[in-house]
Amino acid sequence: MEATQAQLISLLDGKKQFTIPIYQRTYSWHQKQCYQFFEDIIKVGSDTSELTHFIGSIVYFKPGTSPITSVPELLVIDGQQRLTTVSLLLLALTHFLKDNEEVSLEDETWEEVQETYIVNKHRKDDSKYKLLLTKKDKNTLKNLIDEVKNDDSASQRVLDNYAFFKQQITPENVQQLYHGIKKLQIVDVILERGKDDPQLIFESLNSTGVDLTQADLIRNYILMGQTIEKQNDLYLKYWYPMEKNFGEKTHLLAWFIRDYLTMQDNAIPKIDEVYEKYKKFINSKKAYASIDDTIKSLNRYGDFYVRIGLHKESDPLLKSKFKEISKLRIDTSYPLLLAVYGDYEDEVITKDEFVSILDLVISYVFRRAICGIPTNSLNKTFATFYKRLKRETYVESFQANLILLDSYRRLPNDIEFEKALKVKDVYNFRTRNYLLESLENHERKELVNAENYTIEHILPQNENVPLAWQQELGENFKEVKAKYLHTLGNLTLTRYNSELSDKSFSIKMDLEGGFKMSPLFLNDSVRNKTVWNETSIEARAKVLAERAVKVWKIPVLSQNTLDIYREPETVNEESIYTIDDYEYLNGDMLTLYKILEKRILNLDSSVRVEFKKLYIAFKASTNFVDIVPQKRGTIS
Repeated sequence: MEATQAQLISLLDGKKQFTIPIYQRTYSWHQKQCYQFFEDIIKVGSDTSELTHFIGSIVYFKPGTSPITSVPELLVIDGQQRLTTVSLLLLALTHFLKDNEEVSLEDETWEEVQETYIVNKHRKDDSKYKLLLTKKDKNTLKNLIDEVKNDDSASQRVLDNYAFFKQQITPENVQQLYHGIKKLQIVDVILERGKDDPQLIFESLNSTGVDLTQADLIRNYILMGQTIEKQNDLYLKYWYPMEKNFGEKTHLLAWFIRDYLTMQDNAIPKIDEVYEKYKKFINSKKAYASIDDTIKSLNRYGDFYVRIGLHKESDPLLKSKFKEISKLRIDTSYPLLLAVYGDYEDEVITKDEFVSILDLVISYVFRRAICGIPTNSLNKTFATFYKRLKRETYVESFQANLILLDSYRRLPNDIEFEKALKVKDVYNFRTRNYLLESLENHERKELVNAENYTIEHILPQNENVPLAWQQELGENFKEVKAKYLHTLGNLTLTRYNSELSDKSFSIKMDLEGGFKMSPLFLNDSVRNKTVWNETSIEARAKVLAERAVKVWKIPVLSQNTLDIYREPETVNEESIYTIDDYEYLNGDMLTLYKILEKRILNLDSSVRVEFKKLYIAFKASTNFVDIVPQKRGTIS
């Protein structure tokens, strides 16, 4: 490596061409940056005491052996943004001088500036241009230099910044501008192929992480060490189609690679450590046999990711399931779903089996949300779940392992789910529309979109309960309202919310658009009531909760089947606990616990109690109650 301080324009002088590798990002400076850059140049150009203005480094490979007549090609590793910006500024300067013949530099014509710093004189092909950009930036800059009109496919950033610079140049500042450009200093870093590791240098130059994303670093890591031909081949075959597939959501590439690594390693890297983790993965024994396999794998799973997360799935049924997963914000399941999608694509499982697994994931997460089980464990649960699956009994092993999850990871059973759903404040539940819409659409072909309706409180929200409603609810109307107002039994969908308003139940039933006229299933269990009170609300909640069990159903497996998949517990003397081992469970708390234990065990003959190190677990097929003795003399 050779590193020297140099004038930037001296770097551009002479017959040469700086080429931006195809994998590099396109030109990305904003007008704000260009404005500051222009101001700095004018300032230093006007101040005779300022001899230089440092703007960073330009890192590139020295040319290999080539015929004497060719233009040496210098492959840029770092500094393309600065090179492009200065080239646009020089181009704007030459065009200004060409358009304003009365204005001139001290000792140079616009042709001399252009032929020294912008083009290689007498060349006719692409080697004519001192700077050859990548992708759509390439033709945009070439057309600007050749004064050919750009079409709609041109790079807007290149056009805008060129136009900005041209607007800023005036007869009054043109001399200061050119003097300032001549004072721009860089560190000129020349790398030698076979001796210098461009990736290590690139990382050190970008160690702050500013501008470059984790995905940018990974792309460069994969491609940088390859020949130009190989870079072009891998980029155009695999990386660029993947970027294009993400469309406007390219910022999600890093999140995809995080989920990809989680799928591969069963461990979740931090988002700002994805690049480092990916390098370790590639260099581990798990690495792919070739660079082609490495990037091909990312492309394959990247395609699955956009089908799942960005709803680019072509199959209507799968797409509907992925949309459902998005509504529930189950992105923590993506590492698992990526792996399962791969098996579906490889025909290890059928489409019906894949759909059944998606339904299980949805039921698992939704039931837990209704039951108020914290979600902070889900990412780890999904990260390690795939390794438990048996390929020969794929779906059954998925079902069994889901049922066998215990404690804070558990899948709520029908009893727990129904009970929670009846009493939960559904109105203030984040996915209330999804809940009501799913209940409405169960087993119907003409689907209802809840977004086209409003949520109707049958017993109205009005703080001052109307007299008709006081009479409807009875003497304890305040308690009834407080308990049931926002619960499932009292909520429905309507397009006549303003008409129904706070009117009495009988009026809400009979008016145009009222419950008797509604075609919705959700209102079947309303119009068969003659009064709306505590009994009516509880009865309707029971009907809807029973339907919910069918919508978000879970499998039923025999105990023998579950035992096949149950991981054997390592038992030793130190892991056997009794009720006497809980330091804080004594006195009145012990008495209270024993009463509670008796009642829980009496729920069903299958219920058993296990004493763990930190808590007491009550199980049927899985944990459904955990009791933690607290130091402050309580249990939770």
